[in-house]
Amino acid sequence: MLGSSSSFKYHLVAFVVVAIWGSTFVSTKMLLLAGLSPAQIFTLRFIIAYVLLLAYSLTIQKSGGKPFQLFSKCWQDEVLMFALGITGGTLYFLTENSAMNYTTTTNTSLIVSLSPLVASFLISLFFRSLRLTRVQALGSLMAALGVVVVVLNGHFVLHLSPLGDSLAFGAALCWGFYSMLMIPANLKYDTVFVTRKVFIYGLLAMIPYYLWKPDEATIFTSSMLFSLDLSVYLNLLFLGCVASMLCFLAWNWVLKKLGAVVATNYVYFNPVTTILFAWAILSEQITIYFLLGTALILLGMFLADRGKR
Repeated sequence: MLGSSSSFKYHLVAFVVVAIWGSTFVSTKMLLLAGLSPAQIFTLRFIIAYVLLLAYSLTIQKSGGKPFQLFSKCWQDEVLMFALGITGGTLYFLTENSAMNYTTTTNTSLIVSLSPLVASFLISLFFRSLRLTRVQALGSLMAALGVVVVVLNGHFVLHLSPLGDSLAFGAALCWGFYSMLMIPANLKYDTVFVTRKVFIYGLLAMIPYYLWKPDEATIFTSSMLFSLDLSVYLNLLFLGCVASMLCFLAWNWVLKKLGAVVATNYVYFNPVTTILFAWAILSEQITIYFLLGTALILLGMFLADRGKR
């Protein structure tokens, strides 16, 4: 799994990104408690991320670097970018956050964290050359089992909620399609361009939502935006600058370097990093189930990476 220094670098970046994403629940929870809706949080964080990435791209152009590219090379590729923005942005965040209103946190965390299985299935279905080997399949299943052990934490009772669980599965399906669509996108375009497209199309796809719920659009008036508490601005800056702009850039880069199957398997670490964060900040207890599940995830990911060689 860590066969060379360059390979180690890619794996380390993937782990750090997932660790940051695993900690964002605190910022998101604080923003929800402050009165912001899931759609407002998503839109504000993506606006911050897009503006910063756009400024970076224009700065590179002015300094004599790579010319600024606004559109893709052909309309088919532009449709691909739109699909990435919908699956990795709009639909993913709306379905994941909405699921929390109809089912338990455990159910949502468990179902969404199994998105690598969905991604592996879709990639194997649409890209014959990237089909999983037996060792990779075994590793993916073992890591998925580890996630189940970590999330359930010895309490093997799930409270089924058809609507909420379906929304959570929809989020996992969206991330699976996002991972799969990144394969052709990464072959043709650089990471900054693709990530910028994900942000802008994710934002544009929110327009119908705000037409449907105009009351939530009032957050974007000057009177509302400038009346928020300092803690709200700080959490939005963290989600926009770090968890969105930097992490999406790093993640899309890692997808290109490690391959979609191996990189996406790092999502299995999401509940692990969340629990570690809760242990360090909130003094929550580490259990034997957490240790066992983490060991299964590590072994499964080792096999999944080894199986591609």
